[in-house]
Amino acid sequence: MQIRTAAIALTLLVLAGCAAQRPDIAAEEASPYPIPNEVVAIAGPNQDLTTARFDPADDCYWYYHAGPVETTLVPLRAANGNQICNAKPV
Repeated sequence: MQIRTAAIALTLLVLAGCAAQRPDIAAEEASPYPIPNEVVAIAGPNQDLTTARFDPADDCYWYYHAGPVETTLVPLRAANGNQICNAKPV
């Protein structure tokens, strides 16, 4: 009986570890910097613009990429592959 109970418990733990987990992006602090229409226009394909945000630390735009293993914050890129950042004054 104890072996059966242990086997069931182990199976449940293993299956629970396989469940997909995504961070609650909506619960995070909302970005005070909305994404301008110009940025949306030059953004390349296959990027989730609904999660895009501006990072004032580096003056660039970032978005959450939901991969098969984890959800990662990656730079927002233009169609030509360049990272989308604000121009720094000279």
